[in-house]
Amino acid sequence: MGSQPWGRGPLTENELDDALALIGDYADLKSPWFTGHSRGVASLAVAAARIAGLPESDVKTLQRAAWVHDIGRNGVPNTIWDKPGPLTDFEMEKVRLHAYYTDRVLHNAGKLALLASIASAAHERAGGTGYPRGIAGATIPFLGRFLEAADSYHAMLEDRPHRTALSRDDAAKELRRGAREGEYDGAAVDAVLSAAGHQVRRKPSAPAGLTPREVEVLVLASRGGTTRAVAHALGIAPKTAGNHIERIYAKIGVNSRAEAAMFAMQNGLLPSWETTEN
Repeated sequence: MGSQPWGRGPLTENELDDALALIGDYADLKSPWFTGHSRGVASLAVAAARIAGLPESDVKTLQRAAWVHDIGRNGVPNTIWDKPGPLTDFEMEKVRLHAYYTDRVLHNAGKLALLASIASAAHERAGGTGYPRGIAGATIPFLGRFLEAADSYHAMLEDRPHRTALSRDDAAKELRRGAREGEYDGAAVDAVLSAAGHQVRRKPSAPAGLTPREVEVLVLASRGGTTRAVAHALGIAPKTAGNHIERIYAKIGVNSRAEAAMFAMQNGLLPSWETTEN
């Protein structure tokens, strides 16, 4: 007995998926209003990511983050979640804390720390009006932009104690309005709405068939980022960043970063102020 090892080995990938989905279910049990929310958001986010052409490694990371994006909900009392009327400023601050709690729990969970910034971004907004950090635009993790659009759309379809669920058409209109006003990433919104069965005006793609992730890599590389710097900025392995750059070069038909930067400028992928500086 003394030589018998304690515990068991690490979870398999499938076991980890099952565990994270169950953790999300547990978070949703906090209130009947949230039953099935995390699985629904994860399913929608995954479908949107595939429509946008994201690699399966990114799709899997997004799915895992979506399953656990609301685990911090348990740190907020049900007197707030189940309140039928408007929340006070103090109560709203409590609500905002649940995204912070999600971030902290995941940051302290070993390898799950990789999911923290994505999962906690579900309530951020591109205009900087979200929470818990109030980050904006490109500072919101790339996968987090898909999660926030999927979470918002799915939540609109659910009853809450202070409002009834929106229709699918009204939810789509509201999400599109948010994209027009800069609250959400437009490509992420298009992908989410397409995944939900809505018609979108344009295919969520970019010049030369670049995926949203490849556009992000191209922009960073065009600004002078090395492969390692691109990897660090996106939270991916240098080898993965290098593979992205190779695919980008092949798609746009260039052989150097200078040519890639020229392509980015000519196709409006860089903000105008970057293309006019001396």
